[in-house]
This record gives sequence, C-alpha cells and structure tokens, in this order.
Amino acid sequence: MTSIRSAVALPLAAVSLAVAIPPAAAAPATVSVEEARLDRAAPQEILKRSGFASLAPEFAEALADAGSFAAAERTVVRYGSGLWRRAVDRAQGRGAAGGDLSRDDDRPLYWSRLALIRELRTWQPGFGITEEGRSRLLDRLERSSRGQDSIRHPAGKGVKRILLTGFDPFTLDRDTRISNPSGAAALALDGTWLRTSDGSLARVETAVFPVRWQDFADGTVERTLRPHLPKVDLFTTVSQGRPGRFDIERTNGAWRGGFPDNENLSRTETVPVADAATQPQWTSTTLPYTAITAASTGRFPVYDNTSVTEVPVGNDTPVVRPDGPTPGSAARAGGGGNYLSNEIAYRATLLRDRLGLTRLPGGHVHTPVLQFGPGNTDPATGSVTDAEFVRNRLDIISQVRAIVAVAAGSR
Repeated sequence: MTSIRSAVALPLAAVSLAVAIPPAAAAPATVSVEEARLDRAAPQEILKRSGFASLAPEFAEALADAGSFAAAERTVVRYGSGLWRRAVDRAQGRGAAGGDLSRDDDRPLYWSRLALIRELRTWQPGFGITEEGRSRLLDRLERSSRGQDSIRHPAGKGVKRILLTGFDPFTLDRDTRISNPSGAAALALDGTWLRTSDGSLARVETAVFPVRWQDFADGTVERTLRPHLPKVDLFTTVSQGRPGRFDIERTNGAWRGGFPDNENLSRTETVPVADAATQPQWTSTTLPYTAITAASTGRFPVYDNTSVTEVPVGNDTPVVRPDGPTPGSAARAGGGGNYLSNEIAYRATLLRDRLGLTRLPGGHVHTPVLQFGPGNTDPATGSVTDAEFVRNRLDIISQVRAIVAVAAGSR
C-alpha cells in the first residue's frame, strides 16, 4: 500500500438470528466516513461507466420486500456473493462489460460494495431489527462481496492449491480515483488455473480485505484464512507498495504505525492478536524469494526486501536495519512498513506458524504503485482512467500471476 512502509476469529453461528430479534427496532446508524465518499464525482462516474450503478437501487428494493430477518439475510448474501461473482466475471472477460471502463478495474467492486452497505445500514424494516441483527447482516454482506466465504479449492491429487489476497483502494481523500492493483489481481486470478514453473497445474482462489484497522483487530484475516491454510500449497498476501518495483517482504513486524485507514482512524500500538502472551515481535516469509527475484516475471524489478525498523534491546530509539531484526528487538516496521499490508502479512504468517505449518510457503508481495499517465495527475480535474493507467494495472496483474507461478513451482 503506497507508502505502506510508513504507511482472522470464530465463524458465525450457522443458525439464523431471526428468533433472537425483538420487535423493537434499533435506530438506524449514520453512514460511515468511507460510505460518504460515494457521493463524490469520481465514484459515481466509475459506477456508471462499469454498469454497476443500478445494483444499490435494486438491492434497496429487494430489502424492502424482505418480510423477515431470515429473508433479509438471504437477500444480503445473494447480492453480496452476486457482486463478487459479477466483478470477477467482468475482470475475466465473461458477460457484458457494462460500459467503457476497462474490465481489469477493481474500483466498481469497491464502490458498489459501499453503496450496498450504505443501503443496508440505513434500511428500516417493518419487522424491526436490533443492532446485533444489523451488524450480522453487514458482516455477511462484507464477507460475501469480498470472496471471503467462497474460497473453494478442488479436492484430490495432481493439482496445487494457491490462496491469494488483495486490498481495497485507500488514501481516497487524497484522490478518490485511486485503484488498488492487488485488488485487481485478486479479481483477475480468482478461480483461475495456471501452469507453475515446474510444470504443475495450480488453482488460484482469492479474497479481498478492507483497509480498516478495526476489521483486522476483530479477526477478519484469521477467520478467512484459518480453514484454508492447512489445505493449500502456497499462500500470498498482496498489496500496493513502492513506485516502480515489486518487493518480496522478508520480515513482518508486530507494530501498527498509525497511518489513517479508510475510515480516517489511526492506530499506533502492538498488533492486537489472540494469545498476546506468546506473540512474537517478528514473523518471516517462507516464499521462495531467491527463485522469485531471479526469475523473469515482467517489466518491473522484483526485490528481496530485508529491511526493518526496530527498537534494539536496551534502547528506546527506533533504528533501521537493512539486514533484518536483531535478537530481542521490538518491531516498529517490517519490510512492508507498519500499515495494514505489513499487518496482513504478520497475521497470515503468524497463523501459519501457530497452526504448525512452518514448511508451507507463504508471505507478502508488494506491487508497484499504480500510477495515472502524465497529464492526468490532478485529482480535481483528471480523468478516472487513461491508457497508461490501464497498461500499468494490466502489467502488474500479469506480473503477480507470473510471480505466483514461480513461487508455486519452486518448492
């Protein structure tokens, strides 16, 4: 995530909560900071030019027809999973494009999800709903529209199983037009097959995560990944990182650096995880970084990034260590910084280790920053897309696919 350097929990109960919801209605919540950005010009144009603008009104009508909590929950899951499938299909060339926006664009998914969430947050059903009930519906919508509950690797032998995650766009107050190539890569690769560097056939399943500190503290990463890590052959979290380069992050740190998230909230603290008493300050990649950096995967250089920022034993001043942490030091930034890209890498690799999967290849890949073309850099007057912007995103997606193929074939 740009200047990410500076810059998963128990499953839901399977039973419906309908019987637990009293008739008294809870007051509707106000829309979030993230949802409020929907009304700006760029998100509205992105929705119209992708054919996604009609989804929120359709969803609102379907909610209005729901006569019970159970019916509303079915509607929420249908629209959430439908949104994810539609975004994946669009990215992979299936069905109508819906407009002139490039198919590889991840932004229609992001803004459509927020539009659906805003409708759900402000919806007042005739049967009444509690805060707990609305929260459950919002959670179901988040998970289903991010592909988090539809990860389905094939069973049997003769195929490798790969799990890849991406992120939403972020720093949207700086530029509401922003796209995140890691999210675009997740859409492009979900459910696809690839031939690895050793000739094996591999199936890729993906999911996308929010850029919000609280969701991570609530365990969304562990809840999503825990059922799948014991069954896969490789996993990688992916996010946007530095201009003009890919990085394989060697070390992840247990520190939140405070950069504001998509709700404009900051957190400066040790990464909050379960069983904090056994929490390490550092975790390490098990991706084959030597093979990845040596391979020809695309036009951007790929680096093995070993740098961290630590507070050494007996000191109170952070120090940059180009060759990784020293024994006993406290983390202040992993190779991927101290924002949510570092945190998802830390959580995923810590989960790997706590599950006893120390030989499972997994870690974090930072993509180049996705840039608009020259002359289209002003957020106030620039276009939501241009030829170089699309070319850069397509090249990054292609190189992510190539990096994954090398990593999966290098065990």
